[in-house]
Amino acid sequence: MSSPFIAAAGLGFEIAGFLGRCLFSGGWNGVFRVLCGHERFMKVILPKTASAIQGKDIGMTKAPGYDGKHYVYRIMKSPVGALKLVGSDDGLAAILWDNDRPKRVPLSIVAEDGNHPILLEAERQLLEYFAGKRQAFDLPLDFAGTEFQRKVWHALLAIPFGETRTYRQIAAEIGALKAVRAVGAANGRNPISIIAPCHRVIGSTGELRGFAGGLERKAYLLRLEGAETKTFDFAA
Repeated sequence: MSSPFIAAAGLGFEIAGFLGRCLFSGGWNGVFRVLCGHERFMKVILPKTASAIQGKDIGMTKAPGYDGKHYVYRIMKSPVGALKLVGSDDGLAAILWDNDRPKRVPLSIVAEDGNHPILLEAERQLLEYFAGKRQAFDLPLDFAGTEFQRKVWHALLAIPFGETRTYRQIAAEIGALKAVRAVGAANGRNPISIIAPCHRVIGSTGELRGFAGGLERKAYLLRLEGAETKTFDFAA
């Protein structure tokens, strides 16, 4: 067992024993009163425990969407339905579908902002794309996710217009050939649909698989781009 886990376990036993003694001597009020005045707890145990929880000692990855940022949104009409454009001061953070699962992209969206410059520019470029006048986007992107997810999403950005890749090809490109399932899961959580073209990722025999906006929309986008696939048969 690695030393961080041993240290965390030792802290746990120490805290449990300490709380037990405090609870026995003065109930829960006694626990809080004694803890707040206990020098070792405040200066040693609490900081170490907080550090472990935050992942500094045990290698955990900070959950996406809870980074202290506030995101705003703008709704735009498109040939594939209403799209919810979400952005921060750092860039475009999400393009969400009208039937998107609420927890698929966990961002702290605080308000609507119809005049946010990044969202206005994103809408302009998307309208050009749907009109057949644009094949590449030029926008600052603000991905919020784990390191592995961001690797997958950046690999999506490299798929040329009118082409497709399989999940296995994406896994190979990011150096994780044995993680095809994880690539599929990350692809399904891609927050910036269309611009980070997860619709260009298909099954190994050309079939269309899961897509947050629905397989009909995935097929529409591929047809719009003139992508050549073996089949547009929908697969679960």
